[in-house]
Amino acid sequence: MACLVARTGRELQRYNMGRRQVVGCIPYRYKNGIDGTVSNELEFLVITSQKGNAFMFPKGGWELDESVEEAASRESLEEAGVLGNVECQLGQWSFMSKSHDTYYEGYMFPLFVKEQLDLWPEKNVRQRIWLTAAKAREACQHWWMKEALDILVERLTSEQKQKDEEV
Repeated sequence: MACLVARTGRELQRYNMGRRQVVGCIPYRYKNGIDGTVSNELEFLVITSQKGNAFMFPKGGWELDESVEEAASRESLEEAGVLGNVECQLGQWSFMSKSHDTYYEGYMFPLFVKEQLDLWPEKNVRQRIWLTAAKAREACQHWWMKEALDILVERLTSEQKQKDEEV
């Protein structure tokens, strides 16, 4: 059973040269066909901000008592209610927080979704929606998350081409 309480506070937050370190995931899955089979069509999960006026991928502070992959997985559970496999890092970005006027370091990972929960810690403050890559890119408010999505789509498309060529 997953923990249904989100971590709060910044006592355990990681910083690097004064920059808060945040970690996020791009949750994805292969769309189910009408006949119940899994297609090659990708879908990406975006969530609303806590204030509910913008879309993004799950992300939050990387804490001292966890690995970067554990932080990515935790944020996806807390904010989006999904569990899955955290895959190879997409990259690292430096960006300025709009609300705090400070620089952050952001790390993004793909999360291949294995389970979507009906109840999750931030269910009452966030909406979630599965979108195509193009729609997710359009909806996402953060430039650095859009870059991470582009990298992930290229990676997954390249892997699919390799599989197709082997057949």
